[in-house]
Amino acid sequence: MSKVRLTITDSHCRCAYFKKGQEFIVEDLCPPLCHELWNTIYPLVYALQNGAELDYGNVRAKMFDAQCPDEGRVRIHGELAED
Repeated sequence: MSKVRLTITDSHCRCAYFKKGQEFIVEDLCPPLCHELWNTIYPLVYALQNGAELDYGNVRAKMFDAQCPDEGRVRIHGELAED
């Protein structure tokens, strides 16, 4: 299974869980993310792990940008990690 790198690109988390620049590598288990953010990005992570290319602006790429469903307080970038 491919690895996916997640990077926090902006954070105003009300619980102060995340800091801008934090990185997580996802292999087979979910990283230490709050369940709201994980539920939002899990389908995208799963797709990348299984070879998908996603809509990314005007192109297809092995990456995504997403935000927390709590008013977008946390923004995250995911991309296929180089082995």
